[in-house]
Amino acid sequence: MLSAVFAGGILVAEETNSAKSSIESSDNITYTTAHWDDLIPEDDLDALVNPPLSLNEIEDGSFEDQIIDQIQNQIASDSDSRYQQALVSTKVMPEMDGQAVRIPGFVVPLEFDDQQVITEFFLVPYFGACIHTPPPPPNQIIYVSAPEGLTLEFLSYPFWISGIISTALVENDMAVAAYSLEMHSYKPYDG
Repeated sequence: MLSAVFAGGILVAEETNSAKSSIESSDNITYTTAHWDDLIPEDDLDALVNPPLSLNEIEDGSFEDQIIDQIQNQIASDSDSRYQQALVSTKVMPEMDGQAVRIPGFVVPLEFDDQQVITEFFLVPYFGACIHTPPPPPNQIIYVSAPEGLTLEFLSYPFWISGIISTALVENDMAVAAYSLEMHSYKPYDG
């Protein structure tokens, strides 16, 4: 099952069964199941899971609780903080480069063809990322090129995306992705 956990101010989707698994596709490529924490260096993950104590002191519903203002104020006042660095980190796991993976996530459409089929998108670990909330750290965003296209009924539906991942930085007006993936196939997330 895909669930979300709150890790130091970042919602991170994760599978409740953390065992590594592989699946062979019809194109005879074996895809290893990747998890979002496989993409983030340990020091970044540690910084996000252990945010500064000052963030825990903010009262719910207060002005400081507004996430965009909070992040902007924190960045301005504490730009050297390890936590703030992790929020914008483009550090990747080099061993992921060139791997055939399948990873669950949510689609943030970027480009469509004439029939409104999605041909480029960001894959993110939680619903609403980049649209309703600030984007996750770049090393928690995957830019996906989908030459065959992806049809999406609702943004809130997660998918399994399979393909070859690379450690290529992609910048867009919406966000920055530290990974890219050439999509081979997709299917609705079924747990």
